[in-house]
Order: sequence, then structure tokens, then C-alpha cells
Amino acid sequence: MHIIPMFLQDAASVPMGGMGGSGLITFVPLLLLLVIMYFFMIRPQNKKQKETEKMIAALKKGDKVITVGGIHGTIASTKEKTVIVKVEDGSRIEFNRTAIATVVVEKSSESEKIEEKKGLFGKKTDKIVAEIKDKDAEPAENAESESGTTKDE
Repeated sequence: MHIIPMFLQDAASVPMGGMGGSGLITFVPLLLLLVIMYFFMIRPQNKKQKETEKMIAALKKGDKVITVGGIHGTIASTKEKTVIVKVEDGSRIEFNRTAIATVVVEKSSESEKIEEKKGLFGKKTDKIVAEIKDKDAEPAENAESESGTTKDE
């Protein structure tokens, strides 16, 4: 009927030395968990923070940027803690350097210009999106060529 008092009596009757190991072994899973948390959570976050600080320190006049709020523009001038961003219609807005989320890097190739965005997470998002679209388009093209019909017919 009263199960909890029976467990307490059993636990009180076991001597401390009868646990079957030292107290250090009980902390091994906890230490292992902390090491795993360091490598999967803390270390990558510090790495991202250093990349972001490096990006913010390298801002210069003429860079195309996207702010945290989603405003696209070009840096007109820089100050110690702020940058002045010129948007499409010619207006200028002053932002803290920390409000810059992405610097848009333009690379020109022979056939076309490809914009790669290197954001807070260090990923080149446009390139990844383009690869996904290409992979999605390939099966559709293969199906059309096998059937001998196109969408226009």
C-alpha cells in the first residue's frame, strides 16, 4: 500500500561502500555531456561570432549590404561604430555596425555575374539555392525528354 516508505527503507539499509564503485564514476556521464555540449554548441557559436566580428570590421565604402531588418543598400561612409547605408532611392540611413547581417559579394564570370551572399552563418546561400533549383529542374527535364513532349505543345 505504501510503496515509497519501502523504497526509502531499502535505500537506508544499503551501506555507502556497497554502491559498487566510486563516486567519480557517477560523474563520468555528466562530464561526457559537458564535453559534447562544448563541441556541438559553444565552440561553433564562438566561431560564428569571430566570423561576424571580422565581417563587421572589414566593412568599407561601396560594399553592398543587407541589414538585420532586411534593408538592402550600399555603404556610403563608415564611422567608428556606425555606417551610413545608401538605399535604392538615394536616401541615406545610419546604422550601427552590428545591424549589418550580410555583405553581398559580387563575382563576375565569363557568362554572367553570380552574387554570393556570405551571411552570419558563413554559408553561401545563393549558391546553395541555385544548386537545389538545378537538382529539382533536372528530373523534370528528363521526364519531358523521355516522353517527347514539352510544356509548350
